[in-house]
Amino acid sequence: MSNTTPVKLVTALDVANYILWLDDRFEGSEGITPLKLQKLVYYCQGFHLAMFDQNLFNEEIQAWLHGPVVEDLYHYFKKAGDNIVEPPADINLDLFTREQFELLDEVIESYGQFSAWRLRNMTHEESPWKNAYVAGKNKPISLNDMKNYFKTQLES
Repeated sequence: MSNTTPVKLVTALDVANYILWLDDRFEGSEGITPLKLQKLVYYCQGFHLAMFDQNLFNEEIQAWLHGPVVEDLYHYFKKAGDNIVEPPADINLDLFTREQFELLDEVIESYGQFSAWRLRNMTHEESPWKNAYVAGKNKPISLNDMKNYFKTQLES
């Protein structure tokens, strides 16, 4: 079921920083690597498209060898390598609507429990990445494919 409530458009970095900030508040959290962060941002965009019929952010998600990637985020966080990304010291929570907080929190609660490699493998089984992936090319993942796929996930 779609909710067409107008939502604020944020950036992929805003979403990533919120994920890192929220994760840092969970007792016992082991932190988030850049690979895991990319997959969580992808899932946030996918479910946002399915629920609101609107982008959460405008940056393109591409099908890379290890799953969906927002290239700007890749470059921003690549210095962490395979290590844990430091959460932001401060975050502007006014960027998000109540509906967006609820969605992001639910995605993080559902998918944040999985390891980076488990998330990577999960995305490889899903049609948006499979439809876009071409070895050696970083091709865009269709927003329409994402919306349609994630709508099926809402129904299950």
